[in-house]
Amino acid sequence: MTAMAPSRTQPDLSYLLDHTSHVLRTRMAAALSEIGLTARMHCVLVHALEEERTQAQLAELGDMDKTTMVVTVDALEAAGLAERRPSSKDRRARIIAVTEEGAQVAERSQGLVDQVHRDALGALPEPTRTALLQALNQLTEGHLATPAESPRPARRARQ
Repeated sequence: MTAMAPSRTQPDLSYLLDHTSHVLRTRMAAALSEIGLTARMHCVLVHALEEERTQAQLAELGDMDKTTMVVTVDALEAAGLAERRPSSKDRRARIIAVTEEGAQVAERSQGLVDQVHRDALGALPEPTRTALLQALNQLTEGHLATPAESPRPARRARQ
């Protein structure tokens, strides 16, 4: 007995977004590995440079669990790119401070990230590129801004 698969009535948006996101992440990982960083390390450095932030705040921004965040900060400290310090705003809190070398590496890594994005978007003609970015922004700020409640939640994509 052969089962009949249901006919698809819409393009598989989940596949299209998942596949392009996966390939983009692999290209990002390859580019950042050239300077010894991971995407998580880059994320922590950039967000820690923006303003004084605790490890928990940076973990939230990078959608990292506590263990992953500790491992990431440990790696940044071992490389001399960041360090844990007392907060200047709340002496009970500890922040992740980027070293001078870490700031230079963050500048380089941001250039690599920007280049990966430029290359991906550059594969599209300008009108399509503009339309894609507008459409994705509309979805992330509108209909797909908030995850649905579910008894079995899907893993959240990195912010």
